[in-house]
Amino acid sequence: MPIRLRSKEGSWRDIPPVPHWSDLAPDRESRQKANIVRPWAFIILWSKARSRSGRRDVHRLRVLRSELKAVSDRLLGRRPPVADAKALADFIDAHAAFVVQKGIYEYSRARAGHYSKVLFKERQFLDALERSRWQAYPLGLAMVGELVEGVLRPLAGDDGRRQLALASLRDLVVSVFDRYPQPAALDAHTWSEARAELVRRLDLVGLHPPKRAFEICDPFVRAYFDLLPISADLRRSEFPTIHAYLKVTLCNVHDELTRRMDGPALVAALLQGRTDACAGGQAARRA
Repeated sequence: MPIRLRSKEGSWRDIPPVPHWSDLAPDRESRQKANIVRPWAFIILWSKARSRSGRRDVHRLRVLRSELKAVSDRLLGRRPPVADAKALADFIDAHAAFVVQKGIYEYSRARAGHYSKVLFKERQFLDALERSRWQAYPLGLAMVGELVEGVLRPLAGDDGRRQLALASLRDLVVSVFDRYPQPAALDAHTWSEARAELVRRLDLVGLHPPKRAFEICDPFVRAYFDLLPISADLRRSEFPTIHAYLKVTLCNVHDELTRRMDGPALVAALLQGRTDACAGGQAARRA
């Protein structure tokens, strides 16, 4: 019901009542949208008010924005961009482990069929599975490392910059391997040989044009196939299946990398890392 207000001249005029938010959003969908918008509107207004108090509050606002973005990315399933050396190392680490372990676990489950639950409780099989995944991990690093190099090579520029970026990427991939101590499932000699083989494979990357994602696994598939913890007699005919799995998975890794990466920033980070490493080496020789 409107409110009647008397003016100074003595006349009366009607003032409409202040609308309630439920009147502005009468249907359920609009109310749901209003419930989502209101907290964000409060945050924006609060941040604007706080930002007036000086540079310190501007910094706080930036921190708040980054924290809110991180929370929203986790809630919505968005992954952070790959724009520096650490993010690239984490990307290579996670996807190398995923490529090799998913194939090992899923193939073993599929091959065992209805007996997979029983098989995955057998200590002898679990020990073989542990050896298999750790021996395959350097293969995953080599494949994903070559994939990353092929994506970044066109962005590196001339041959000099390309060689520096390749050397820096090689050191980065090896540093990812060095994150992990010798696994209990492998002896020291086997782990050391795996590292040396990884370095050798990475040194070969720059000797040929970049490969397409599904071609990268071709030199690795036999070694990976031989590491599967299933009897060779049972898996002999399934080599093409494992080969196709690696092709498809590396294509998915390629799509993920190109979607999340900041190419120029990654190349700059790799070149800077190589420059710092060379400077550190020169300083050590002088000392």
